[in-house]
Amino acid sequence: MAKEGVRIAKIYTRALQGIEAPLVTIEVCLASGLPSFTMVGLPQTGVREARDRVRSAMLASDFSFPKGQKITVNLAPADLPKFGARYDLAIAIGILVANNQVPESSTVGREFYGELTLNGDLREVTGILPAVMSCRDEGREAVIPLENADEAAVLREQQCVAAISLRDVVEHLISPNKLPFIKPQPPSQPDPMHGDVADVIGQHQAKRALLLAAAGGHHLMFVGPPGTGKTMLAQRLLGLLPALDERDGLAVAAIRSVSGTLRGNHWQQRILRAPHHSCSAAALVGGGSPPQPGEISLAHRSLLFLDELPEFARHVLDSLREPLESGTVTISRAGHQVTYPADFQLICALNPSPCGYFDGDLSSARASPDQISRYLGKLSGPLLDRIDMQVDVPRQPDVLRQQHEQQEPLSPTWRGWVAEARACQLERQGCLNSELKPAQLAEFCRLSDDDHVFLVAAIEQFSLSHRAYHRLLRLARTIADLDDSDAIQRKHLAEALSFRALDRILQQLHKL
Repeated sequence: MAKEGVRIAKIYTRALQGIEAPLVTIEVCLASGLPSFTMVGLPQTGVREARDRVRSAMLASDFSFPKGQKITVNLAPADLPKFGARYDLAIAIGILVANNQVPESSTVGREFYGELTLNGDLREVTGILPAVMSCRDEGREAVIPLENADEAAVLREQQCVAAISLRDVVEHLISPNKLPFIKPQPPSQPDPMHGDVADVIGQHQAKRALLLAAAGGHHLMFVGPPGTGKTMLAQRLLGLLPALDERDGLAVAAIRSVSGTLRGNHWQQRILRAPHHSCSAAALVGGGSPPQPGEISLAHRSLLFLDELPEFARHVLDSLREPLESGTVTISRAGHQVTYPADFQLICALNPSPCGYFDGDLSSARASPDQISRYLGKLSGPLLDRIDMQVDVPRQPDVLRQQHEQQEPLSPTWRGWVAEARACQLERQGCLNSELKPAQLAEFCRLSDDDHVFLVAAIEQFSLSHRAYHRLLRLARTIADLDDSDAIQRKHLAEALSFRALDRILQQLHKL
C-alpha cells in the first residue's frame, strides 16, 4: 500500500522481442521531492526520450502535467530491453491515473500501445499484430493508434479499439461514448497477376521442374546463359502455389508487422522476395540492434529468389545453410537473442560461367576452365546439397525461328494438380514431401531392392552425399504422386536424377 503523498498507477503494454510480445507493466509513481522525471527498467534511448514527448502531448491535449513532484516510471520486468516509442501512450495514461485525472478502474483489463507526437496525436508503431494477439489471449482490450487498425483487423477474434489522439483515448476511458471495436477484415483473394507458365516458350524440362517444386515444396536452381527465361520461370512459380492457410498466414502477417511491411488484407498471399546480390548477410538472414527480420524471414512460407547466385558473397550464401534445414533463424546480439521463422522455398538462378556465354559445353564459354572453377567455387558443396533440383535452361534457337502464337493458359490446370498432390501428401504423412524427416523416408519412400541398387550406383557416380540421397528420394516421391503412383518406380528415380545439371558441369571440370 502506498504511503500518504505517494500515488502509484499500474498500466499494461507489451514489448517486441522477435515476433513475440512479452507483457510489460508500466508503474508510475508520483511523490514529493525535487521535481524530476526518471525512467528505470532497462529503457533504451528511444524510450528515455518519451518523457519529453509525453509532457508536451499532455499539455497540448489540455491535461495538467504534475508540477513540483518526483515522477518515477518503472518498466517491468527490468531485465527485458525496451526499444522504441511504443510505450508513450501507456506512460501518459499512467501519469494521468497517478495524478487523479483518469480513474484507475477505467484502465483495468486494457493494454495501451502507441507513439505520441508533441501535439498529442497517436502515431503507428511496428509489431502491433503480435501485441494484439497476445492481448487477445489474455482476454484484455487493446487500445492502439488508428494507423495500426488495418493490422489488428487481420484477427477474426479480438477486442481492439483505435484512437487518433491521447484525448480520444481518455474520452474512451472516462465517457460513456466508447470507441467502437475494430471490425475484422477477410483476407483478399490471391493476386492472379503472376503470369502464366505458358508465357515461357519452350523449356519443357524447366516447366516440369516448376510443377514438381510447387507440388512438393522443393528448392530449385536454374542453370543457363542469360536471356533464356530463368527469372520468368521463377516468377511463374508463384502462380502455382495455393494461398496460405490461416495459421501460416498469421505467422507471415506477424513477421511483416514487425518489419513494418504489413499493408492491407493481403496477408494470406505468398510473395516473391528477390534481394540484390550485393546484400549483406544481415540483410539476408536478419540482424541489427534490436534484431530485425531479414529476407529469409520475410519470405517465410513464400519464395526467396536469388538471381546470379555466384555473385553473392560466399559467406552470405553459407548463412542460408542452417535456415534451409531448420526453417528458423536465431539472431544473437549482446544482451538479447531472438528467433524468427524462416521456412522459405529457395529458387535461384545462375550462369555457370563468369563470361556469360557458357551453354552446357565448355567449348561454348569464353572463360577458361580455371576461371569457371573459381567462379563456381563460390557455391559450397553443403549449400548445393540442400537444393533438390538443378535444371538446365539452355538457349533454344529452333524455338526462336518459329512464329509464336497465343498459348492456352497452363497455370490454372497445373494449380489444380498441385493442390491435389499437396492434399495427398498431407493426408498420407501430414507434411509436404520436402519436409519428410529421414526417419519417415523408410516408410513413405521405400524402394525395391533393384531400384535401391540403381539409386546407390547413381549416387556414387555423381559423388553425392547422404543428404543429396535423401533429397532425391523426396523428389522421386513427388514425381510418383503426380503420376498417381503409390510406390516409387525406376522411372521416377531416373527423372529425379535428371535434375542434376550443375553436378554434370562440375564433373566436366574435374575431368580436365
